[in-house]
Amino acid sequence: MSVSQPAVLCDDEPALASEPYLAYLDEYRSVREVTETICRPLANEDHVVQTMDDVSPPKWHLAHVTWFFEAFILKPFAKGYELFHPAYDHLFNSYYETHSTPYPRPARGLLSRPTVDDIYTYRQHVDSAMAHLLSPSGIRETGENQSEVLQRLRLGLQHEQQHQELLLMDIKHILGMNPLAPVYRGDLTSPEYVDAEPLGWFSYTDGLRTVGHDPASSDFAFDNERPQHREYLAPFWLASRPVTNREFIDFINDGGYERPELWLSDGWDRVRQADWKAPLYWECGGEEWYYRTLSGRQRVNPGAPVCHVSFYEADAYATWAGARLPTEAEWEVAAQAVPINGNFQEQNRLQPAPGRVLADHPSQMFGDVWEWTGSAYRPYPGFKPLPGSLGEYNGKFMSGQMVLRGGCCATPRSHIRPTYRNFFPPHARWAFSGFRLAKED
Repeated sequence: MSVSQPAVLCDDEPALASEPYLAYLDEYRSVREVTETICRPLANEDHVVQTMDDVSPPKWHLAHVTWFFEAFILKPFAKGYELFHPAYDHLFNSYYETHSTPYPRPARGLLSRPTVDDIYTYRQHVDSAMAHLLSPSGIRETGENQSEVLQRLRLGLQHEQQHQELLLMDIKHILGMNPLAPVYRGDLTSPEYVDAEPLGWFSYTDGLRTVGHDPASSDFAFDNERPQHREYLAPFWLASRPVTNREFIDFINDGGYERPELWLSDGWDRVRQADWKAPLYWECGGEEWYYRTLSGRQRVNPGAPVCHVSFYEADAYATWAGARLPTEAEWEVAAQAVPINGNFQEQNRLQPAPGRVLADHPSQMFGDVWEWTGSAYRPYPGFKPLPGSLGEYNGKFMSGQMVLRGGCCATPRSHIRPTYRNFFPPHARWAFSGFRLAKED
């Protein structure tokens, strides 16, 4: 995402010595197992493919999230820990320049070695060391660093959940670019094929609104969600649901990809250079549109939120529709009263599905598709990155990116919250990204 890379530890510092160690170990094992479950349907050959610079081979993801625990927890805090392989600190460092020299991202697909089996052995090596560290004797050895170990563990688990979503994004691109249209999983739940309910609007009054993660909360938050602050919002309206495939087809049929007056200058350049004519993975078959999904090639579902569109496409559609994209503050204020339920990774669809319009708040705010906002990804007032190399996790990417909110069908449910700020460059389309409209009062 870029890589979806936010970060921060909680302001409070829970005392690890007073907590049940097995609960942390159980959570660690649970998260790690999900990652391997995602990769299980793949052939070994699938693990090494890199279809574009932004995509990482699945094997690299498996190693990188393991390297994170090794580099930032085991090496500094585990007494007597022995590295699995000294070269891995270079091969699987993503972008931490202050830690070591990262291996070039566009060249990750050149690494036929270490093998997939080597990477799983590496994971077992690190998992064994983490199991000891999170035992009563292991945690006692960390002494006064116990709370720091816990904070880094929480960050490491959230980081691995980010890569679970990235894995699914990258696997979809790897298989989606294959002319054989291979199926990732044939057992996924198919969404119902229906048209969406008519679009409605919710109104919001003007005033000072609180945005950002509550400092009194003990829940995890990344550093880019802090500090909590107040922003003045003018009155606005927010669409009751995301824009659907049926509605986006209307945009295509009205020449949306052929009308420069609808597009930002950079977006129009991208349309011409890349020859965009529809969202990523879409194919026109006579009078029907089809798209590649993780279940294979399917007819486009008319009522599902449109997905795999860039910020440029979302902005052009909004201009065509006589509306705009919401700011991230508007989106967060609207989401604060919305229950966090929806079509997440756990629903086992791994593609957006039609939703039901609700009477009391906008629907599908969480899950289905990440929603592009009209806000550039910039620090909140008073933002401070983490100290040391972990400060590179997030702050260094606050340029040239746009904010997305709400999670998607590939996001773990426990990973999302109203304050979560995802981000991508405006041309990115391989994420599960869609949008909803906003307009002035």
